[in-house]
Amino acid sequence: MSASISAFILTFSTLCGSRVVSGVLSPPKNVRLTSYNMDLVLRWDAPDQPASGLLYTTEYNSSFISYKGCVNISTLECDLTNPKHIYEYGRYTGRVRAQLGTESSAWVESNQIALDKDTVIGSPNVSLFSNGATIEVSIKDPVFRISTLLDVYNLASYKITYWKHDQKEKAISINDMRQNRVVLPNLDPWTKYCVQVQLDTERNPNPNHSEPSATVCESTTIEEEAPWLAAVVTFVVMAMAVAVVVVAVVHRKRISHFLCPKDALPQHFKEYLLAPPNSSMYLDMRNSHPPKEIFDPVSIIADSSTLEEGLPLEAAGTSCSKQPGTT
Repeated sequence: MSASISAFILTFSTLCGSRVVSGVLSPPKNVRLTSYNMDLVLRWDAPDQPASGLLYTTEYNSSFISYKGCVNISTLECDLTNPKHIYEYGRYTGRVRAQLGTESSAWVESNQIALDKDTVIGSPNVSLFSNGATIEVSIKDPVFRISTLLDVYNLASYKITYWKHDQKEKAISINDMRQNRVVLPNLDPWTKYCVQVQLDTERNPNPNHSEPSATVCESTTIEEEAPWLAAVVTFVVMAMAVAVVVVAVVHRKRISHFLCPKDALPQHFKEYLLAPPNSSMYLDMRNSHPPKEIFDPVSIIADSSTLEEGLPLEAAGTSCSKQPGTT
């Protein structure tokens, strides 16, 4: 009797256990915590045969203190970058679970990362400026989500690699360069060069710890004849400008008196210059009237006998008569 009761209990527990297991959601897979330029992002893959309407909830912790991340999201990643809860040198772990209605899967833990050692540093921005037979490389650091590059990696340096166009196998590298503006040495004139820059933080020997910049190319021109000439001309012009200003300040009173003299003209000069002209010719011209035009009327009368004979007027002649009283 006891044996049959034991068998019944074992069968019942097995059936109930299988029902509970079958009712639990499958958890997410391949949960991983990543960092790029000092952010903190949790990513995962959906469980096998995910149900429709499946949602996810995430959390992350540091030093045994847990913080809530994304709640009831449908995407497969969660940005946990919160400046109030994470800092540059912290160690973090994330976890995620699936939810469907009132059912939830088990939490799945991610890997642990140290933010300053495991973050992937993005590529720097590189610009080239050609000046004769030289090329200057200007480097701009990537932008971090938290802090800045030099605040986190105060010993960061640049690896600058340059080569002639289509000759990358003969590339030349400059290591441990800490300046963000560098002039490339020993370049040939009238030649195209390509440059690539990568950051080295000395925190992680992994070459994938930082991304190289895009390849940028620029050409040199004629060999620079006098690199100091522009500096000398600028210095001379600045020195002359400073000298002029100093002279103007020191002798400002004399210059002011020269440009705006305070001495007045003598009174007899003023009277002579302001007096009207008294020339007789000027007075006659000013008081004269326009001359009156004098003229005499003249009339031309043709001879009637000549006109009757049909002779031309010119051949017949004319007779002129003046009006009485004319000259």
